[in-house]
Amino acid sequence: MTPPAVQPTRTARPRARGSAHEVRNGAPTPSSSEPSSYQRLREHLAYLQMTAAAEHLAAELDRALKEKLSATQVLEQLLAIEVAATRERRQRGRLRFARYPVHKTLAEFDLDFQPGIDRKVVAELSTLRFVEERRNVILLGPPGVGKSHLAIALGIAATDAGYRTYFTAASDMVAALQAAHLEGTAAYKLRTYLSPSVLVIDELGYLPLDQASANWIFQVVSRRYEKGSIVLTSNRGFGDWNQVFADPVVASAIIDRLLHSATVLNIRGASYRMRDYVDQQKLKGGSAMVG
Repeated sequence: MTPPAVQPTRTARPRARGSAHEVRNGAPTPSSSEPSSYQRLREHLAYLQMTAAAEHLAAELDRALKEKLSATQVLEQLLAIEVAATRERRQRGRLRFARYPVHKTLAEFDLDFQPGIDRKVVAELSTLRFVEERRNVILLGPPGVGKSHLAIALGIAATDAGYRTYFTAASDMVAALQAAHLEGTAAYKLRTYLSPSVLVIDELGYLPLDQASANWIFQVVSRRYEKGSIVLTSNRGFGDWNQVFADPVVASAIIDRLLHSATVLNIRGASYRMRDYVDQQKLKGGSAMVG
């Protein structure tokens, strides 16, 4: 009698560990060592330097589940968050470049205290059409009437609208250009005052200018002529500019270019600083003597 054939015993092959996927409930799932799609998405956003979107990713995905939003809606919101953050970051950069000594706005300017100012003119300037048309704004008047406030406020408004602006006192500008001239870098330094869409020059006329300083003012004004806006403040009327500039011919040339396409506000009113001083004295119970 022939014995039955013995079937060979099959040894079960061990499942490889560390494979890319495991089978769970009949469907492949990522192993613990492989980044999830959420992690990869955060990495992509970080690589593209979309940090605001990356920071809000988890919250927006949770909101999408709760409100049953589509992928398009989630993507749109994440991009909107990134755009807002980029716009704010660029705005801060433009303000740092502009170097305004204080932050002033048109809304903070007390027009009731200066009834002589034409409100329609200020409203027109606030539209910033003068920047698009490359026109100048000249603010004249005695100290304390708000010239610098208006000039800075217009510059900051232009900065908020996305224009590149720069602030300088007239004396600081000529000193910087003269120093650059002595160092042989005047052409490079001039770009600081020529490249912005709006150049705010404050306090022209408080100090007399020598021939070299007058020439630097002329260089800036003439090179910006019909190429960019200047917002300028002065405590002197145009008839007195011959006393400011050492050369009357240069003074006339500067005035001619500034006024060719300009809005002039001649502010004749009380001093805001003196008003504040009087108010402080009243609060202290003292008396303010103003001569």
